Amino acid sequence: MGPIALFDKSFLQSLTVDEAVWFAHFFMPIVCPVFYVETLADLDKVVREGRTPEKEVGIIAEKFPDASAVPCAYHLNLAFSELSGGSIDMDGRIPRAGGTAVTLDGKWGWVFDRSPEEVAFSRWSEGKFLDVERGIAARWRSTLNSVDLQAIAGAVQAGGVNAQTCKSLVQARQMARTALASTKDPYQTLGSMLTILNIAPDFHSRIIERWAVQCGKAPLPKCFPYCSHILEIELFFHFALAAGHIGTARPSNRVDMTYLNYLPFCMMFVSSDRLHERCAPLFMRENQRYVWGPDLKEDLKQINLYYLGLPESEKERGLSHFAYAPPKREGSLVRALRSQLLGEGYDDAPRMMAPTDPEKERQLVEEVNRWVEASPADPSEAPTDFERHDTMTIKRSVRLRKGSWWQLPKELGSKNKNGPIQD
Repeated sequence: MGPIALFDKSFLQSLTVDEAVWFAHFFMPIVCPVFYVETLADLDKVVREGRTPEKEVGIIAEKFPDASAVPCAYHLNLAFSELSGGSIDMDGRIPRAGGTAVTLDGKWGWVFDRSPEEVAFSRWSEGKFLDVERGIAARWRSTLNSVDLQAIAGAVQAGGVNAQTCKSLVQARQMARTALASTKDPYQTLGSMLTILNIAPDFHSRIIERWAVQCGKAPLPKCFPYCSHILEIELFFHFALAAGHIGTARPSNRVDMTYLNYLPFCMMFVSSDRLHERCAPLFMRENQRYVWGPDLKEDLKQINLYYLGLPESEKERGLSHFAYAPPKREGSLVRALRSQLLGEGYDDAPRMMAPTDPEKERQLVEEVNRWVEASPADPSEAPTDFERHDTMTIKRSVRLRKGSWWQLPKELGSKNKNGPIQD
């Protein structure tokens, strides 16, 4: 596995299927819900003559990184969890929804089934769409088209924000941070936070009481860091619109900004969107990287050309057997990113390979299946966080062959014809 990489629809859409295979192989893509919804919305999109919306969505779904993708929990659900007393890690780890705690031989484990998004992308790649999904697509596109960014900009301008008072995106970010940390009227700021986060009014008094009693009315960024991250992005967007640093003509700008809510959960963000290029770095940690999509696409293209020259017998062994690390090429962006984000020399260190002895392989498969079939833990005794476990099992449905490549050894085709590959 490689660095945790947040990506947007524009980047994945730009790749060929082969390039997408290498992206999934050398990185751990984090799939945020907005990517799923953006892709789904294309079912209701007008496309050029000779194409169909179903075909367009299927093309994107075909590139979905099924071999390594990790779905991220919805940001508003995470915000509600934090407001309710939960802790949201913002250090590059992916908060995944679901998961069942199980026990086996006195040990703890977590088993994750395929997410609804993963199942959907698998269906879409085969051209299969549910009626409910078509309805969601139509409603989403209707909602997007009804967003009036000019009205938002005008309302903020009435409050005194314009090109003279906010001269750059950097200043817009600083103004948002200052407004959020202000102690002038923290109750009003918290109320605005609850409204923007779509928290039901029934929960407001409980949350406000918790902030006042348990947090001692501490500044919101200290008490609710993830919620504050979301609110800061929202304020920044409004200020930038009012000052003309972000255009009001494209309603999709509103959707594009949503990707930034997931920045705390990745090591790098790759996008081919100019708005992301300008704004995302302002909200990233020092140890994170923003990567311009076309640059990474070009390097993935070169990696693909490099390995296409291998004998077919070598390719049939599966990617991990001949490409456990990117090829050593001068100026390789993939190799540089892995070195920077995983540690210098990471790709030169010996790798623990899967067992090649048939008996050891059989034992490994049996052990994985035992965890998958293990009984759920007693809710009163189960750990309340994902940090406490002896093993973690993730169910995936991985195509053996994708594009030009055997993602897994060809011989597995005769051993596991039905059901997902477990890892």
